Amino acid sequence: MSYYHVLIFFLAFSAISKCDDLPDFYTFTVQDIEGEEVSLEDYRGSVSLVVNVASLCGYTDSSYRALKRLQDILGYNQKFHVLAFPCNQFGEQEPYEDEVIHNFAKTNYAVEFPMFSKIDVIGENAHPAFKNLINQSSVHPDWNFYKYLVDHNGKVLKAWSTKTTVEEIFDSCKAALDSIPEEIISPEDSSTKFPQQSADQTIKDEL
Repeated sequence: MSYYHVLIFFLAFSAISKCDDLPDFYTFTVQDIEGEEVSLEDYRGSVSLVVNVASLCGYTDSSYRALKRLQDILGYNQKFHVLAFPCNQFGEQEPYEDEVIHNFAKTNYAVEFPMFSKIDVIGENAHPAFKNLINQSSVHPDWNFYKYLVDHNGKVLKAWSTKTTVEEIFDSCKAALDSIPEEIISPEDSSTKFPQQSADQTIKDEL
């Protein structure tokens, strides 16, 4: 094997090892939108769609409605969660305090998925949990409603930009949910599992 091939192999192996050495998303602690400290370990064993949200964005209405429906469809056994992180870094379109943000989401969209305290998602003051999403995926959000799909082990599977609709990512979210080992899902959870065809058709029809 030539020196060139050895060098390429070493660099590739180093890149993979570096990725594997990254802490996973669930190792971090955040504040919920009511100011209480929350360990993301609470979500280990489940799939998460992490989204930076904003109240005054042109994508707010369609995104909140679709995310709410996605949670309703895939959250039937508490193994899928939309995790919403308000952020004011893009167009200053989330200027409100946490209480106002929470009331806005609940009143206008009946949001029940977890919401967290407003944070920075890019730059020097970005929250470590979001830095982890970026480091794992190599995708930097440049607007509101970026979406990061995190598996049951805290590893980022995919990331999508603002313009990618929830309908377009549904199959990936469903596949991640279906890949959770059965031993992680309790018998009670399995017995209430939504029929796949019904779930798929419902969300694609209504989004």
